[in-house]
Amino acid sequence: MILDYFVILMTSLAFYTILVLALNLAVGFTGLINLGHMVFFGIGAYTSAILTTHGIPWYFAFILAGLLASVLGTLIAAITVRLKGEYFAMVTLGLVFIATAISRNWISLTRGALGIPGVPDIIRDNFYYMIFSWAVAGLCILFLYKLTNSETGKVLQAIRDDETAAAILGKNTYFYKVLSIAISTFFAGIAGSLFAHHINFVDPSVFDLEFFIFVISMLIAGGLASLKGSIVGVFGLSIVSEAMRYIVVSPSLIGAVRDIVYVVILIIILIYKPKGIFGKVDV
Repeated sequence: MILDYFVILMTSLAFYTILVLALNLAVGFTGLINLGHMVFFGIGAYTSAILTTHGIPWYFAFILAGLLASVLGTLIAAITVRLKGEYFAMVTLGLVFIATAISRNWISLTRGALGIPGVPDIIRDNFYYMIFSWAVAGLCILFLYKLTNSETGKVLQAIRDDETAAAILGKNTYFYKVLSIAISTFFAGIAGSLFAHHINFVDPSVFDLEFFIFVISMLIAGGLASLKGSIVGVFGLSIVSEAMRYIVVSPSLIGAVRDIVYVVILIIILIYKPKGIFGKVDV
């Protein structure tokens, strides 16, 4: 029983890690506040669920989940990244409401609020699926480590710190910002696919803002522009989240108490560690 619980938890941490790292690329390394990150997670989940329940092999669905999320992310970024700061954030937040409305009302495709049950397993054995999930997370970590330490990564960070200066030095800031969103949304779609095959069910709650608050809390706690910080944030807040199940007596209070604890943790971190635990830039 304990082993099964541990395996399921570690599998969840794998796609959380990918999701938070992907968000960190856009927000922490490039300075693009993408409040619609969960839209691309949801697109990945729905893509994988719809394709595999209609007989498409999981490996095609898995890759297409990331590619479709990335293509849509690229198209949206191509239109919106010229917007500054909070304007870009507000536009991406609007994507959440659009995606939620589509998933609830395009019943012929998504089954609406009923969701899509019976998403097939990639690997039936939970232990081996955990290993598979962490193998994917490991590739994500390796890729983003190489990227953020490359010349491209340095340009992204220069855009975050001073976009005008980066442009004066001859860098195509528009291209690099679109590229950042394209990569970020690809990995968000991959995380969504892993999630769909983990719980074998997808519904409009994948776009839920409460879920996003949990994800961005992990990012802020760990620190912006730090891959190590993202991983620490995922494990730290997930442990706190799971602990609430045993500390809070009434199940109806778990959600509220959990949100309060997140806020308290973030306030403490931002007071004593304004950049997060391992962050390199201020939140």
